[in-house]
Amino acid sequence: MNSIPVIVLAGFLGSGKTTVLNHLLGNRGGTRIGVVVNDFGSIEVDAMSVAGQVGDSMVSLGGGCLCCAVDGSELDAYLEKLADPVHRIDVIVIEASGLAEPQEMVRMLVANENPAVRYGGMVQIVDAAEFDATRARHPETDRHLAVADLVVLNKTDRTDAAERRRIEAALAGLCAPGIPVVGADHGRIDPELLFDRRPWTETRGQLSFEDLLSEAGDHTHDGDHTGHVHAAYASTEFVSEQALGPRRFIEFLDRRPAGLYRIKGSVYFGVPGHEERYEVHAVGRFLRFAPHPWGRGEPRRTQLVLIGSGTDGPALLRELEACREPEPWHGTPESMWGVLRYVDRPAQPAPEPEFESDAGPEDL
Repeated sequence: MNSIPVIVLAGFLGSGKTTVLNHLLGNRGGTRIGVVVNDFGSIEVDAMSVAGQVGDSMVSLGGGCLCCAVDGSELDAYLEKLADPVHRIDVIVIEASGLAEPQEMVRMLVANENPAVRYGGMVQIVDAAEFDATRARHPETDRHLAVADLVVLNKTDRTDAAERRRIEAALAGLCAPGIPVVGADHGRIDPELLFDRRPWTETRGQLSFEDLLSEAGDHTHDGDHTGHVHAAYASTEFVSEQALGPRRFIEFLDRRPAGLYRIKGSVYFGVPGHEERYEVHAVGRFLRFAPHPWGRGEPRRTQLVLIGSGTDGPALLRELEACREPEPWHGTPESMWGVLRYVDRPAQPAPEPEFESDAGPEDL
């Protein structure tokens, strides 16, 4: 069973977290999203605003801040509930309280021992119109930005181009090197930047929430998709029948440009003892690999999709082609260390390779 990624939406009060969440819910395709709403206070307004969209898949941690539960037991219980196979959840999104400490939330998720879920990255929502005022009121803003994997600069429609450039320059100095900053207005970001959207596969007796949004969009745009949010991003696909050298691939990931927001797919390394398929999930600078056995008759190949803005697709493909390794069976286990640093749990022993080589092992 594949583990379910848990993505944290963080940001101070008024930054637009609920708006971003509602946009993700309304444009999720057939993806089943489990939502944990962490409201601060006794009246759970945010929970009520999304309840109609996710039904029984929503749980709410009301009455206080999630990060105050030091042992994480309450969060663990809710994640266990959502991860129950009966819900068939594809991704879990936690909308953190505007007063939550992202470091503590990330710590709890990383420490979670439930094999059905895994930490999937932290997205910090920033209000472009109130950027300076928020930093003045909440000096801890800088600390929160330092642990983000992806930053959404929301409400860009309320700033001019010069102001936006100034804020983006400030964010580049506050975030870790290479952290992508995605501009948005009214919380509209492409869900594919955070998770895989599945096509609708179920027939419903009535229009769903997304059906209604889609229908309204059709009347508004009259078939013109140039204004849609996905028009701002470019997708590059890479397929290789040859294995990739693990060290070269990690070097490619380490130097990936800030405009490359998302990488998804699977990688074939073929190193002895590590012949399985390595699913890769990157959101911003967050990176995880998950080893899985190949299906019966499934061809050994690498298949990747890279989503970004302002990126050079042909250059990315050239860099990935340079990662190819024609003789992976010469690799040593040490060559996989860089990859295994990003594996949450040890992989199951891989089957013995179907070939033998008289050559001594060499580093890739």
